[in-house]
Amino acid sequence: MTIQDLAAKYDLRLPRYTSYPTAPHFSPDVGPETYARWLSELDPATPLSLYTHVAYCEEMCWFCGCHTKIAKRYDPIADYLEAVLAEIDLIAGLLPAKMGFKFMHFGGGSPTVLKAEDFQRLITHLRARFDMLDGAEIAVEMDPRTATEDYVKAMAAVGVTRASIGVQDFDAQVQEAVHRIQPYEKVAQVIEWLRTHGITDINMDLMYGLPYQTTESIERTIDRALALKPHRVSYFGYAHVPWMRTHMKMIPEEALPSVPERWSQYLNGSKRFEHNGYVTVGLDHFAAPDDELALALNKKALHRNFQGYTTDTAPALIAFGASGIGSLPQGYVGNQGEIGAYKRTVRAGTPPITRGLEVKHEDKLRRAIIERLMCDMGVDLETVAAEYGASPADFETELSQLADLEGDGVVVRDGWRLRVTDLGRPLVRAVCAKFDKYLNVGEKRHSQAV
Repeated sequence: MTIQDLAAKYDLRLPRYTSYPTAPHFSPDVGPETYARWLSELDPATPLSLYTHVAYCEEMCWFCGCHTKIAKRYDPIADYLEAVLAEIDLIAGLLPAKMGFKFMHFGGGSPTVLKAEDFQRLITHLRARFDMLDGAEIAVEMDPRTATEDYVKAMAAVGVTRASIGVQDFDAQVQEAVHRIQPYEKVAQVIEWLRTHGITDINMDLMYGLPYQTTESIERTIDRALALKPHRVSYFGYAHVPWMRTHMKMIPEEALPSVPERWSQYLNGSKRFEHNGYVTVGLDHFAAPDDELALALNKKALHRNFQGYTTDTAPALIAFGASGIGSLPQGYVGNQGEIGAYKRTVRAGTPPITRGLEVKHEDKLRRAIIERLMCDMGVDLETVAAEYGASPADFETELSQLADLEGDGVVVRDGWRLRVTDLGRPLVRAVCAKFDKYLNVGEKRHSQAV
């Protein structure tokens, strides 16, 4: 079967599986009281992962699928920061003790929309409420268009160890079509500042499937990106969901690449990374051979969470800010997404949780299977099932549903072992979907598989 045939058959709307069960299945049954109880039940020795969502940008990129709001003045951003600081105090007070963190991640929006002194204040506040464990990583998503060397110095001064640079594409026509004008020289300058001031772990975000992109143009973008020697690159497919993000209606749909062209961009782009010595990590990440992601992959110790592929092993992820999603041993929680309601709830002294999901034993088992498929491109069902006191025979129905994928060379079965082939790697989410008991394939709330 050709690549085009596989695309036509399996390129369905599927979850990205950054969690299981996935966020669309969260419900209001989990609210502030449940979250408070879950927090109080944590073992004080549990290492934490902390995520802070800065829900503002200076202007809207039309490809953006994030929860963000445009602010032309700084006052709303400053007011939002005060609410986030109050939430940090509130949640820290619900924990059984002052706990330590191994990972601290800032996303958005644009975290660097904060003034440098306010960004420093945010990190200082978090580090006052949580102990920084040895070897902890502090990572920040950056918009290079607004970065200055003084800002980079401020980041370094409060312990930032990793920066993730949003690029998407260097082609001028593509940048104009998605409303993100960002010269190559500006990105190169920001990376030079980061390295000069000791922030040497650098990620870069690229996208395929954008308007006016071609396989040839995205290869040129990849070559220019790799000339800057990032440690990691995420290579995401653009998800065109204008029914969910109305600003995407500004993108000319007639300029979007066809499904076969998207596949070509993904496959040829992936080969470009590999040809330049990068290790393919999971579905859409590429890492230098000595990067922690590549090392974790080799040890089968790679994980996946709401930030994508990660070496983060913390059992609890606590999220701050509007629309932040946290993960605890007991289940998932989601913050209020509307900024005004978020601020009012926090200032009333209530955790701003509006939805969540208690994770049952079977959910944890299925989550482990899906995570290994997403990370290792394979899974030993017997081994994983045994860890949860189950039998691999419990999945006979799911295995029988893999028949088409097996017949088409996407996945190979050897007893209780499954292995996604190189041909099938772009369709690993279709394999995972067979183990997802919550899924209705094709729902518009999910993105294309490739």
